[in-house]
Amino acid sequence: MRDAHHEAPQVREILRGSRLFGQIDDVALTQLIERLSVHRVAAGDVVYRERDASVSMVIVLAGRLRVSRRAPEGNLLLYNELCPGECIGETGMILRQPRTADVVALRDSSVAELSREGYEALLLQNPLVFSQIFSQAIFHYLRHLPQLSERKRAQAFAVVPLHPGDDAGTLAHGLARALSHGRVEHLRPPRADGHALNERALADFIATVDRMETSADFLIYEAEPELSAWSRFAVRQADQVIFVSASSQTPTACELELRLREEPGLSFKRQHLVLMHPPGTRHPTLPGPWRSGRDVERIYLLRQDTDADFDSLSRFLTGHAVGVVLGGGGARGFAHLGVLRALEEAAIPIDLLGGNSMGALIGAQYACGFDFDTIRDMILRFTRTGERPAVPVISVLSGRRIERELRKVFGDTPVDGLWRPYFAAACNLSQACTTVQESGPLWRAVLASNSPAGLLPPVLHQGDLLVDGAILDNVPVEAMRTRLGTKLEKRRGNGTVIAVDVDVREALQVEADLKRLSPWNKIKGHLKADAPSMPGIGDILYRASHMGGLTQRGRTIALSDYYLEPPVAEFPLMAYRRAVEIAEAGYRYATQEISRWDRLSIIR
Repeated sequence: MRDAHHEAPQVREILRGSRLFGQIDDVALTQLIERLSVHRVAAGDVVYRERDASVSMVIVLAGRLRVSRRAPEGNLLLYNELCPGECIGETGMILRQPRTADVVALRDSSVAELSREGYEALLLQNPLVFSQIFSQAIFHYLRHLPQLSERKRAQAFAVVPLHPGDDAGTLAHGLARALSHGRVEHLRPPRADGHALNERALADFIATVDRMETSADFLIYEAEPELSAWSRFAVRQADQVIFVSASSQTPTACELELRLREEPGLSFKRQHLVLMHPPGTRHPTLPGPWRSGRDVERIYLLRQDTDADFDSLSRFLTGHAVGVVLGGGGARGFAHLGVLRALEEAAIPIDLLGGNSMGALIGAQYACGFDFDTIRDMILRFTRTGERPAVPVISVLSGRRIERELRKVFGDTPVDGLWRPYFAAACNLSQACTTVQESGPLWRAVLASNSPAGLLPPVLHQGDLLVDGAILDNVPVEAMRTRLGTKLEKRRGNGTVIAVDVDVREALQVEADLKRLSPWNKIKGHLKADAPSMPGIGDILYRASHMGGLTQRGRTIALSDYYLEPPVAEFPLMAYRRAVEIAEAGYRYATQEISRWDRLSIIR
């Protein structure tokens, strides 16, 4: 610990950048600095503990602090990060309340502490200025206002190779290129006279890192494949840790991983795993075995020679990933083909794709890399083959033919065996919830999402019965929002959700004086043009199976960043022969809507 006046120029500069102290005059600022004491805090060290007495406040001078709590169930709840210039503990200190959360150093950090005695002395020394400042602090706390003026700080990533080789360098270089719309510093292991720097020399390197943080947008630390001083330093200084391995390696955790888990503070950082594939790889390594025993946010399947894979990774890391959700709606779902085409032409990437019913079918084919004409033709082939009726004990139709066709299209491809991440939603009748299918056979996931209850038999999954998800949620935006980003980085957003809804709310009424629905009157309605309209079993089952989606439309819109509703009401539900017209209608509509978007802000 040392007095702040020994580092007064640095402390003064940081305080000038804070919203709380940035507006006070030089005299008051000097008085504040004289009451501060500076502490070095190693990554993982606890600054405050929940429920402890609030006897001081701290101001971050360098590094990062993480605010967290333990839920009653014992799981860790991570909240916001504190950057240089931000402070914490002032409200508890002023009001003499216990600490409301744990505060842990996310990186090697430097903090300035103001004790309660120092606070009271400032009030006596300059009551007008400091009573106003700390009243504002309480106001900001109650209103959840940001503490910092607009002042960029670099996002820091540590790329950690799990095995010897070039994977870390390849990933760091590719990530630097993908982030080149900003200022990037790629930090390799520093050397002095041909030798690696020791812990003490690296500690002095923090000042250089702090200067880089204010001049760059992104810092990429390239670690070494062993627990060297540089690797430990890189992990401690990073906001996010990206483990990387060649896809051909065994999926069990290596010694470096196991030792890094013992490093204090690692559990407070976002962690990812990249499986690097050689150029020309057709089918990715399945990520399932790699999840065992690891607590990573996401596993990314990257090809060394595919820039788009690195671009997608960069968007996930920075909170700018784009997720597209395609809803169900029978033949009207062909509008999705037009929307996807418009997104491609507008250069809006799709990092994650999800869907229900017809949207799940089209989304799965698109994720597999089929072109639009092929997707359309395959679906039309499904509809031409028809489906055999069944003894109406479980369902009206048997579902055997559609299962056979889906097996032909997708083969043995698993849901998580796609270069572009994908999921299909289904209604779980057994658990009364939406089940999001992210693994297992792709054909089965699509079949479950396309099996309307009563018309087709439920798909069995781990003892549960899955049917078309429209019963609860026809456009699974909430599932996309959950998977798209992390809640840990709220200030940086959690990506963009584009929802495409082709479900039309059609009139389903009869004449007011009609007493009951008659099968014979329904048949007459088909034979006579002037006969009153009457719903049939298909209309009734379709509306019943889509009630959830129709009633949740407002919530779907609220959870979406962009909500597209192509004008497909004129097309009947079963108008598969008009697929080209429907796709074109979706394309024209989406092109016009996208022209109004700020496309650059979506991906950066």
